[in-house]
Formats: sequence, structure tokens, C-alpha cells
Amino acid sequence: MKKKHEFTPEQLRFFMQAALQEARQALEEEEVPVGAVLVASGQIIARGHNMSERLHDATAHAEMIALTAGSEYLGSKYLNDCTLFVTLEPCAMCAAASAWARVGGLVFGASDPKKGFRQLGGSALLHPKTRLTSGILAGESQELLQAFFNSKRRDNGKPRPSKEEEDIAD
Repeated sequence: MKKKHEFTPEQLRFFMQAALQEARQALEEEEVPVGAVLVASGQIIARGHNMSERLHDATAHAEMIALTAGSEYLGSKYLNDCTLFVTLEPCAMCAAASAWARVGGLVFGASDPKKGFRQLGGSALLHPKTRLTSGILAGESQELLQAFFNSKRRDNGKPRPSKEEEDIAD
């Protein structure tokens, strides 16, 4: 019998594809292309994508939008029975928010070597019972982010980034 927050490889890809759809929506809105979905009992109960530009709110990250929507949907501030799927490793703020919400599982795609929570406090930022999975469809998440930042650089007349800068976007 499968435990809570355990997913088959197919389910991991399915839910991460849904998060990638949210990231593509963010890209269409000229936001940093990060998407998230919140899953409970094998169903997506909330979605979110970055909205910082549209809302003029630096905290309007995909994870925050999805966590808020999920709490509203369930009528609870605690999301113990939920798993958050996000295309990019959460920042410290989003990781800490998931801890306060007691998210049972966190699955992310691409790592963020500059601002990801693992660089800025590590697993201490997560709830102790949160189950962590990383690297799911990481390549697709990285491609969206690289395309976005390369296009921003072109629009600003800046040259294409060096290999070292591209590695940071990875």
C-alpha cells in the first residue's frame, strides 16, 4: 500500500507537467516562468504561477499563490495531506511558508543554486515531516527559465550570457 506523499514516476511527471503548464502561463504574462500545483488525494486542488509583476508584490511567487488557494479550498491553514509540486526549487520564503502550512510533501524540478532554500538554510526551513523530492522534469523547467532570461537580456540589449551565467540559470 502506498503511503501519503508517495507517487509513481508517472504521477510525478503528470503533476510536474501541470506545474509546467502554470509556468508557461507565467511566461505568457511576462512573469518569471515558475509554476506550482498542490495535490491532495491524487487530485490537483490548487494552482499558481508567479504574479509578482502583475500584482506589484514581491511575495507573489507560484508557491505562495498555490498554498493560499489550497488553504482556501480545504478551509484549513494546515496542508499536512498535500504535496506541493513546483518547477523551481523554492526560495527561503516559500520553503518557510510551506513549513508554516505543514505541507506533507514538496516536489520540485530545477535546482536554484543562488536563491534556492537548500543554499539559504536547507531542510531546516521545511517542516520536519515534509517529504522532499527533487529533479522531476528539471530540464524542461530549466529550459523555460533560460528562454525567459535570454529573451530579457536580448530586449535590454545585453549580450547572451556566458556559459558560467547559464549554469547559474540551471
